[in-house]
Amino acid sequence: MHNKISCFLPVAEPADLKQTIDELKAVDLVDSIFVMTTPDSKVTQLPEGVDFFEVSALNSTGMVKEMAKRAKKSSYALLYTKSLPLKLGSLSLERMVQASDYTRAGMVYSDYFALKEGKMTQTPVIDYQDGSLRDDFNFGSLLLFRTEAIAEATGKMKNDYKFAGLYDLRLKVSQNSRLFRLPEFLYTEMETDTRKSGEKIFDYVDPKNRAVQVEMEQACTEHLKAVGGYLEPDFKKVKFDEADFPVEASVIVPVRNRAKTIEDAVRSVFTQKTSFKFNLIIVDNHSDDGTTDILKNLAAEDDRLVHVIPERNDLGIGGCWNVAIMHDSCGKFAVQLDSDDLYADDLVLQTIVDAFYEQNCAMVIGSYQMVNFKLEEIPPGLIDHKEWTPDNGRNNALRINGLGAPRAFYTPAIREIRVPNVSYGEDYAVGLAISRDFQIGRIYKSLYMCRRWDDNSDASLDVVKMNNHNLYKDRVRTMELWARMSKNLNSKK
Repeated sequence: MHNKISCFLPVAEPADLKQTIDELKAVDLVDSIFVMTTPDSKVTQLPEGVDFFEVSALNSTGMVKEMAKRAKKSSYALLYTKSLPLKLGSLSLERMVQASDYTRAGMVYSDYFALKEGKMTQTPVIDYQDGSLRDDFNFGSLLLFRTEAIAEATGKMKNDYKFAGLYDLRLKVSQNSRLFRLPEFLYTEMETDTRKSGEKIFDYVDPKNRAVQVEMEQACTEHLKAVGGYLEPDFKKVKFDEADFPVEASVIVPVRNRAKTIEDAVRSVFTQKTSFKFNLIIVDNHSDDGTTDILKNLAAEDDRLVHVIPERNDLGIGGCWNVAIMHDSCGKFAVQLDSDDLYADDLVLQTIVDAFYEQNCAMVIGSYQMVNFKLEEIPPGLIDHKEWTPDNGRNNALRINGLGAPRAFYTPAIREIRVPNVSYGEDYAVGLAISRDFQIGRIYKSLYMCRRWDDNSDASLDVVKMNNHNLYKDRVRTMELWARMSKNLNSKK
């Protein structure tokens, strides 16, 4: 039994499946190989020594439990999650086993090569941490589990998931064991998703994926309860008379070098119809493409525009937000508008401010329409985050990778938290922190047109930048999870 591996593969085209099986059979540590089929995906013929079993769905709880049952005679269970051929690197499985032996990790994963459109590229992944709760965390397609860790995890599984079984497994394994990354390129996988990064990041809000997301939320919520990070739907009341403000609302626009779009954004604010006074604070982060001159002309046209050029030269988007919210001109509510984008109509600001009072919340998040530069709708269309519920939204917020837009804040609340001085994920970090104590209000009709174009910050990112973004958001989630665990512990004292 020592260090032997039971391997599990999804059913695939016969030639592809044979190639993967041949790779695995060449490894001395491999004790057994199983092919997993589904009712609508059968296998006709397998090489000698290879067995198969049927599951209701891949990635289901049933699949995980069948793996646990069949891996009992081995020290390890190896799961390959893709149906395309696998190419192992030199001594790769031996190295993964060695890493598990050294670290006592419950699961080991590694960097890999991706063969995409005939081109081989290195694909590093990132280290797992407590806040790596998103269900789309990229482990690569080759996962080595210690069988005792799978057995322990499956023993705690109360729900029978069709889609979230594998997600539930890694969450439960992580409760008592490490998920350890080897920063070595140990295998090659075929890459079939050729979309740009900016096209992939909204998959979780696609309506057709709703059933999947319901299960993922349930699994994550169960995990948060197990580790002490779950928050009951008990919120602080917001008192809207904490201080005096020069205006009721301020639209905040950080900008650098957006001569092509900034005037459209500003005029979408100028046209707002409200029952209260508002202004527009633009923090011009030392633009050098003509943006500054455009803003000076617009400020001369309408004195509601407060044009601020910060003294510092080291500010990201978050740092610019801090300049705006601490400015003497900032109103009671600070409302976001990106320099690329437009409000959908002339009632957006009124709608947002009304929501603060109606829902008694310290933050309001609306919905937005994805459009191209011609303002024509593009997939996935409306992003409304209807997965948010008043009771569990702040728990599920630790699983998803964003909270939506446009965002608006009760100024005393955001002044107390401040905004991280970064240019990616700063809004998400603030939203998580606010939701720890306060309700977040939601508006599900479109308030905002989000223009996707080549200069968007996340339109097309290479793997290193994507990893940096994801690592940062995972770190923010880790900080927030620990803060919530501490909050719960203190409340019991």
